[in-house]
Amino acid sequence: MDRLGTVAIVGVGLIGGSVGLALRARGLADRVVGVGRDPARLALAKKLGAIDDIAPDLVRGVVQADVAVVCTPVSQIAEECLRIAAAGPEGLLITDAGSTKSAIVRAVEADPRARSMFCAAHPIAGSERHGVASARADLFEGRAVVLTPTDRTPSDRLRRATAFWRALDAQVLTMRPDRHDAALALTSHLPHAVASALAGAIPVEMLPLAGGAYRDVTRVAASDPSLWTEIFLANRGSMVAALAAFRSRLEMFSRLLAEGDSAGLVAWWNEAKAIRDQFSFDPPGSDDPRQAPGPSR
Repeated sequence: MDRLGTVAIVGVGLIGGSVGLALRARGLADRVVGVGRDPARLALAKKLGAIDDIAPDLVRGVVQADVAVVCTPVSQIAEECLRIAAAGPEGLLITDAGSTKSAIVRAVEADPRARSMFCAAHPIAGSERHGVASARADLFEGRAVVLTPTDRTPSDRLRRATAFWRALDAQVLTMRPDRHDAALALTSHLPHAVASALAGAIPVEMLPLAGGAYRDVTRVAASDPSLWTEIFLANRGSMVAALAAFRSRLEMFSRLLAEGDSAGLVAWWNEAKAIRDQFSFDPPGSDDPRQAPGPSR
């Protein structure tokens, strides 16, 4: 990717801050500008080196930008993209980091100017921590970033978005927005719901008896509840289908257990183990127990 002039990051939290750190560590942009509603958080982002400058408002932040990356909560992304498109130059690339895509893509593509600049993205990276203080320059290294173009996405914006995320050392994949949402409901959103359900099912007085299994399965239940409520609601159709699939597995277990079917329980477990054994996730800093793999936004 050619060196960029100005990159505007709208929402400089964990993901946005990591984008800024990655850009600055690799010398990919002349200037990284942070845009947000909280001056104190933006000041912290600048102090930590995630951004070079603070824009007092969105218009000033994007008016000369080559790329704008929207890292706000999913309920705000489409509106922010429309505002950026109205204020930004013709050659601007707008991409995002939302973990649901269909509704965002529909809303942005309804506006001709925004559609001409936009390529939706979702980096599969993150942590149960939030805020720019938890950002890291290597967050995207080796991680998947899913682009969700449609037949209305300009080919040059798709090409530039691919180059942008690859420059952060991410592995770029493409799929339709609806397929992305169905897949993420199973691989990310459902696990967060299950973690929260399990954490809430254990009485506090029994926590001294909880061990590694409880710790590992419920870790992401420490994530930001407001952020995840927005994600669940934005992807509720796919979540309902994912919950049905999970419920079917639990009902099978319940039936085999009630029947005392030892062979059936072994087969039930082995079927899941065969799938889990094919999974590999080795995020940056995974040798540090404080940097366990976490959820994407």
